[in-house]
Amino acid sequence: MAEKELENMQALFHYNWMVRDEWLELLKQLPREELLRSRVGGAGSILYTLFHIVDVEYSWIIFGIQGKPDTEPNFGDYQSLDRVKDFSDSCRSEIASFLESWSGENEREKVTVSWSETAYTQGEIVRHVIAHEIHHMGQLSIWARELGLQPVSANFIGRGLL
Repeated sequence: MAEKELENMQALFHYNWMVRDEWLELLKQLPREELLRSRVGGAGSILYTLFHIVDVEYSWIIFGIQGKPDTEPNFGDYQSLDRVKDFSDSCRSEIASFLESWSGENEREKVTVSWSETAYTQGEIVRHVIAHEIHHMGQLSIWARELGLQPVSANFIGRGLL
């Protein structure tokens, strides 16, 4: 993988993390009941969707690609925005270290994850994780508008990431 391509991929992770943090901050104005309310689409609720985003990112990269022992976090332990933020921050440092060591040699290397019999390349997993979060941020935007909130900007432009 060319150095520029690696920089672009890392920038997309940083974009996702920046936007996630902005969502976690914005949503503090909602009562807990609203964060946990069952909703149409997404992963079910605002809080669970944020938890799910972190869990998927960490699971695919750390358990899937790196092959570390798979421990499934319990959503019951993350029943507030602060707890989800702590979860996100603790996972982020390990994922950032992984991204710093990523090279073109990893791109086409196949891995099989514990939750699927299909082998995937590391490159498609990394891109899946990026797209997965962006997809869910769109759902959060719809829910925010339904609640009368101005959604977090999805703009990549102007964030100083490249």
